[in-house]
Amino acid sequence: QVQLVESGGGSVQPGGSLRLSCVASVSLDRPYSMAWFRQAPEKEREGVAVRYRIGGLIYYADSVKGRFTITLDNAKNTLYLQMDSLKPEDTAMYYCAYKQAYSDSWWYDVRAYNYWGQGTQVTVSS
Repeated sequence: QVQLVESGGGSVQPGGSLRLSCVASVSLDRPYSMAWFRQAPEKEREGVAVRYRIGGLIYYADSVKGRFTITLDNAKNTLYLQMDSLKPEDTAMYYCAYKQAYSDSWWYDVRAYNYWGQGTQVTVSS
């Protein structure tokens, strides 16, 4: 069983920054990929960023490209999401997700992930 615990959310003004953390109960050099998702009220959960174990390949959603950065610290079993130039439309609950092995699916397909954290709330408002 893998446990994921997110932190770092909060309230920030537009243009501000936050860094989210996701601490795992297992080594993060094991999963096929690690990702961040978000879900706004009455909307579907959407992929924000993913980092693959092989080659460290990274993808971002178009809506956050150039503003968000996903990184991994294996020594601390921690996945990060640095969020800069935040906009009101970034307001959502943010989740980290763990995918054990390869599957024929898009990186943003929520069904492909095996474990999820409880989420951390990000609110961007003036």
